[in-house]
Amino acid sequence: MRTRFLWILAILALVAIGFLMACSTKYSASSNGLVVVPSQGYAAMETFSLDLSNGHLSQINNGNGPPTNGLPTSVILDPAGAFAYVIVYQNPAVIGSVTGIQTFQVASDGKLAPIATTPMTNPVAIAMDSAGKFLFVANGNEGTVSVFSIGSNASLNGVGGATLPPQPGGQSPSASALAVTPTVFPPLYAYCSGFTPPAFTPPTTEILYVTDSVNYVLLDYSVSSTGSLTPIPSQPTGVPTGTSPAGVAVDPCNRFAYVTNGKSNNVSAYTICSVVSQSCQQADYSLQAVANYPAGDVPGPLAVDPYGNSLYVVNTGSNNLSGYQISPTNGTLTAFSGAPVATNSGPNSIAIRSDDTWIFVANFNSGTLSQYAITPRPGVLTVEPVITTFNQPTGVAVK
Repeated sequence: MRTRFLWILAILALVAIGFLMACSTKYSASSNGLVVVPSQGYAAMETFSLDLSNGHLSQINNGNGPPTNGLPTSVILDPAGAFAYVIVYQNPAVIGSVTGIQTFQVASDGKLAPIATTPMTNPVAIAMDSAGKFLFVANGNEGTVSVFSIGSNASLNGVGGATLPPQPGGQSPSASALAVTPTVFPPLYAYCSGFTPPAFTPPTTEILYVTDSVNYVLLDYSVSSTGSLTPIPSQPTGVPTGTSPAGVAVDPCNRFAYVTNGKSNNVSAYTICSVVSQSCQQADYSLQAVANYPAGDVPGPLAVDPYGNSLYVVNTGSNNLSGYQISPTNGTLTAFSGAPVATNSGPNSIAIRSDDTWIFVANFNSGTLSQYAITPRPGVLTVEPVITTFNQPTGVAVK
């Protein structure tokens, strides 16, 4: 009897070891991608190792966490993939929670460790410049943008910001989304149409674009070397968008900006005037409207691929992902054949890996990530198997 009992214990031990090995995936920053997902259902962060050879995701054992200091929403990674920044909201269900920006360090094994939380009142969107020097935060119905310089160990130090201007006959502004033009470019920048490396020199001017979801405008600010914001003089009150702008993105080639309009169900395209041309009278990074293009129901998050060839839009109301080819000459959009492609229920965020291979969309209602393989040029998508996450994922970032 005792021998039989010992055999049972041995089998259980082997099963436990196997379970732990299945839950604890090996990750190497030099050979794997990393996907980071915040979860409101668990009030925690989750990380996955991305197999670059086939796109398979494996959960990294974070010990059911780490926990967030509030209910998390949007997440971004710094350019090196060394730190994650997450918007968190105070909630009675999370003991000791606060509203603000929480930072996490990414360890060499892909696990996250909380560092600090910077209190704020109403952060709704975050963005970082391509050099990893500044963090920009849109503060919702406060109608403001905050700017933080990023110090050692991801510390955040306030260096200024801006109050969105009142519009003639308009309402109090509400900052809903933001995007910043790049000054540091990845190797794929060489594929931007119209440039032949090494002749092209990345710009030193940095511009922040901010949507006002109440007055339906897109505003533009120049960013100084210290992080202060100055409105573009030729467009002090911005340019019109569609109804209820919800997201903004700039292409990596610094040519065009795109805005999703949640109530008019379309995408507004703009030329960024970085050089004088027939449509741009000044090279001041002001915006010239191109056209509006149909999208799905309640379009929100959007992203341009690293080649600057394709735009992808998450339609939060119709649970699908629209894809468009970008004209390199004027920024016009042409919908891909077969688009949109389905997501799962409640899509709320999108991330594209910097090598232009994979797209991920977090689905709040279904507790999943939708994954798509990209065929660069023209950028069409192949639907991959859905990945199960913690409950209620609210964002996604990929390295």
